[in-house]
Amino acid sequence: MTWATCTLGHAHWGRRGAAGLLLAESGRVLLQLRAKWAHQGGTWSIPGGARERGESAVDAALREAAEEMSIRGREVEVRSSYVATCGGWSYETVLAVPSGPVHLAHLSESDAHLWADVDDVGRLSLHPAFRRAWEAPDGTLQDFVTRA
Repeated sequence: MTWATCTLGHAHWGRRGAAGLLLAESGRVLLQLRAKWAHQGGTWSIPGGARERGESAVDAALREAAEEMSIRGREVEVRSSYVATCGGWSYETVLAVPSGPVHLAHLSESDAHLWADVDDVGRLSLHPAFRRAWEAPDGTLQDFVTRA
């Protein structure tokens, strides 16, 4: 995978865009602490990354969640998604709930994880792009977590 430059001149990871999995349950969201060596390491976010050729956003989000936190596709139920765009580049946040027990491990780009209450997320040191999505004026992500 490589970096892409959008029409606004910003650098983004993934020529075909990117996707991540926001898993929510009982007013809490599952977050990962990005490994220190990763881009924006030491910040909290959701598992995600660049989309591969021919890969849907859902497939990319589930693949990344498996690679980074050992979450299996059969452990989640996808409900909807939220798309953030920047100069023609897009990041799709796949919104899901557990379909049963979720088995977690810290793999690849993840140093830790936590289930954060919706009201506590904003107090964490968030990945800047995740913070923008989390605090978007339409409140899509927070509303989803609250209802989950």
